[in-house]
Amino acid sequence: MVSSSGIVKSNKSSNFASVCSKRGQKGINQDCAIVWEEFGGQEEMVFCGIFDGHGPWGHVVAKRVRESVPYSLLCNWQETLLSSTSPAMNVDLDGDRNVLQYDIWKQSCRKTYAAVGQELKQHTGIDSFRSGTTALTIVKQTESLVVANVGDSRAVLATLSDDGDLVPFQLTVDFKPNIPGELA
Repeated sequence: MVSSSGIVKSNKSSNFASVCSKRGQKGINQDCAIVWEEFGGQEEMVFCGIFDGHGPWGHVVAKRVRESVPYSLLCNWQETLLSSTSPAMNVDLDGDRNVLQYDIWKQSCRKTYAAVGQELKQHTGIDSFRSGTTALTIVKQTESLVVANVGDSRAVLATLSDDGDLVPFQLTVDFKPNIPGELA
C-alpha cells in the first residue's frame, strides 16, 4: 500500500483516522483525502473527503477540490442554516429536526459541488477538460451522518456484529441529474 496525499486537521484529537490508497498501474496516485475534526469550530462535527482524480491532470484537480470543498461547504452550510432559521422561512421548529438538518446539508452540498465545478472550469492553470475527480464527502454532526458523492466513488460504513464480524452498509446519495457526474 502506498499512502496517498492526505490532510488531517485537528487540534486535540482523541479519535483515530486512517486513509490508505493503493497506487494503480497507470502512474501517479491521483487520490486525495481529508479528515477535519471540529469542522466549523463545532466539537461534535467531523468532515471527511475522498477525491479520486482521473486524466492527465487528475492529481491536480483532486488536490484543488480537496482544498476547495471543505471551505465552500462550510460557507454554504452556514448561509443555508441562517436562511432556514429566519422568520421569513416559516419553519416549524417543533417538526422533525432531522429532516430539516438533512435538507440544509443537501442544499449546501449541491451549492458547493456546483460552485467548485464552475471554479475548475474557469481556472486557467488546470486542464479540467481532459481531467477531473470524483468526490465523496461525509459530515458527521453529533450522531448524524450526511454522505454525498459526485461520480462513481461510494462509501461503505461497517459495524461490528455480536460475533465480531464486519457488517457493511453502502451509503450513497446521488445528486444527478442536477450535478454533473464528475467535478471538472
